[in-house]
Amino acid sequence: MASRADNIASNLNLGNFAKATELRQRIWFTIGALIVFRFLSFVPLPGVNPLILSELYQQTRGGILDLFNAFSGGSLERMSLIALGVMPYITSSIVVQMASALHPTLAALKKEGASGRQKLNQYTRYGAVLLCAIQGYFLAVGLESFSAQSGLQAVIDPGYLFRIVAVINLVGGTMFLLWLGEQITSRGIGNGISLIIMAGIVAQFPNFAANLFEGGRTGAIAPWIIIGFLVMVVVLILGISFFERAQRRLLIQYPKRATARGMMQAERSHLPLKINTAGVIPPIFASSLLLLPLTISQFAGNSVDTESTFGKVIVTLNQYLAHGQPLYMALYAIGIIFFCFFYTAVVFNPEETADNLKKNGGFIPGIRPGKRTAEYLEYVLTRITVLGSVYLTIVCVVPEAMIAQTGIPLFLGGTSLLIVVNVTVDTISQVQSHLLAHQYADLIKKAKLKGRMR
Repeated sequence: MASRADNIASNLNLGNFAKATELRQRIWFTIGALIVFRFLSFVPLPGVNPLILSELYQQTRGGILDLFNAFSGGSLERMSLIALGVMPYITSSIVVQMASALHPTLAALKKEGASGRQKLNQYTRYGAVLLCAIQGYFLAVGLESFSAQSGLQAVIDPGYLFRIVAVINLVGGTMFLLWLGEQITSRGIGNGISLIIMAGIVAQFPNFAANLFEGGRTGAIAPWIIIGFLVMVVVLILGISFFERAQRRLLIQYPKRATARGMMQAERSHLPLKINTAGVIPPIFASSLLLLPLTISQFAGNSVDTESTFGKVIVTLNQYLAHGQPLYMALYAIGIIFFCFFYTAVVFNPEETADNLKKNGGFIPGIRPGKRTAEYLEYVLTRITVLGSVYLTIVCVVPEAMIAQTGIPLFLGGTSLLIVVNVTVDTISQVQSHLLAHQYADLIKKAKLKGRMR
């Protein structure tokens, strides 16, 4: 027989929004914050000509800037105040996580609980500010040099004053986005930083869809290619939804304990291990490393001598690492698999998990606590990570192969789909949790009223 909780969960529907006042306020706050984010993406940096800048950006397509531009909702293409988006914070948080797993001092902070996490979060912010300043400066210098090389002067008054102003504005824009993300997390619904990234990606969907169907109307793109692309997107979304929610649940048993009625009862629980523990980090790292040489050559301008050894290496790498080339596809797949195993080893420590289970009296049936449990956890995690890495490789390489075969300027890669699907699923789960809590609150109030009447 279904429990009361199961019945409530099965009866969740959109009609309950009318009664959940707090949930509606949180949703409206989230929508308002995302609208502010979109408005800021159209505010250009001081001293930059947006019209000429759009022409310059068309000449730099294909590098790592496309990845950052997709995550910032086109802000980098328009060189807005939030051109760097939240990527410096994401990079800083990844570095701090890796350092906390490798450095003893940071590892000790991680074990201190809330105070330790607060300290690590503070280090992450310092790192984000430093990365913003460095990336902002090189972005300003690269914009000046590329403008001089192409003959299109996007910077009205080049010089150190422009670079200082650009760095200050870019750092301030990223810090404002971080504050806005925190406000969404605390006062809205869902994870604020993730929602900002997803909003930037989704904002480019209409333009891409319009260009895709316009190409089909004019005959530039064959109808079967458009149909095949739509089928591929649907299949990838279904596959991502399945694998991101897939878990290997290990049975955890605790010793028998006395209940309120004096009976001895053994408690059971489950340790969920995700198939894709690394998330979207592997494709981001792999694509960033592969696209870095192309980006350097595009923004270095005349400072790189193509006749020198370094210049020849850069030119050769650009030829073999172009989108759709066999070497690029192979290295991309290898990079994803490598970072899957590497980042999974960083975020999940089998020995620490086994020690925590042993301290709490828990054990896996048939496995001795301690070292044997850690070895078993590592064995299981390695096997499911193989599946996770293969799944990520397919999701990310298939769109790249389609770009190479059809020539469609496809910005909607596997990484973008991963982020959109993951954030959407997480947000919907939080909405359902709020609705469920609201219905439980109503149930408790009715029970109290009946108790008073008696």
